[in-house]
Amino acid sequence: MKTILVATDFSPAAVNATNYAANMALATGADLLLFHAYQVPIAVTDVPLVLMSVEDLQKSADHKLAHLKADVEHITSGKLTIRTEARLGHITDELENVCNDIRPLAVIMGTTGHSSIDRLLFGSTTLTAIRQLTSPVICVPRGREYGSGIKKIGFACDLRQVEETTPFTAIIHFVQALQAELHVLNVEEEGQPDVTEQTALLGTALKDTNPQFHFIRHSDIEDGINDFAETNNLDLLIAIPKKHKLLDGLFKPSSTRQLVKGSHIPVMCIHE
Repeated sequence: MKTILVATDFSPAAVNATNYAANMALATGADLLLFHAYQVPIAVTDVPLVLMSVEDLQKSADHKLAHLKADVEHITSGKLTIRTEARLGHITDELENVCNDIRPLAVIMGTTGHSSIDRLLFGSTTLTAIRQLTSPVICVPRGREYGSGIKKIGFACDLRQVEETTPFTAIIHFVQALQAELHVLNVEEEGQPDVTEQTALLGTALKDTNPQFHFIRHSDIEDGINDFAETNNLDLLIAIPKKHKLLDGLFKPSSTRQLVKGSHIPVMCIHE
């Protein structure tokens, strides 16, 4: 059975991501796992003081998860199988442990919950999760709703070394689970290089998804993707962190934030 894992800190942004995940679970027939990691708060004084016991923290986390589960069950009319789990530890470390156990269809995370525009999607926790987790991570922008579903998926690809760097199986699995269209986007700032061979390789490997290829000339890669996404009503963007450096082959970390801020499209990162 497929499972969608939601990492929550119970903030409004996380609740929004949970609702998004619940609707995706309904669309794909997946179970939902609501996950929360907590750490023991320490007061910084001359003598460090533990502000809450581990037992109290666990009870609080379980209580909040139970309420969140009840809310999701109400919204989805009890159509989902929902589990909850709270663990003591660092969020990304514990997420990695859970992912290794259940191999989720995707890990869904919301924004950091801070108001600063520079903290909007790719906050430190989300960045660390993208770098560390091998499971697909979907980052849902603040206020983004699942709506009528994920019908069009854009795969931003630089068409370089596609055999070595493209997680074909994960992309095919995800696209087929959503029964979505796959649009492969290649944006070049200057002259278009000869990508005929790489395009053919990618088309053959992704043939089960019937991919559509789009070659875009634009002075700014992220703006080019934004323009295409808005014009063609993309619902989600797939990007690949190259060699475990965040989106190194396509985006710089700062321009990735600009991409998401401008397009308001959820971004799914899958490692090569």
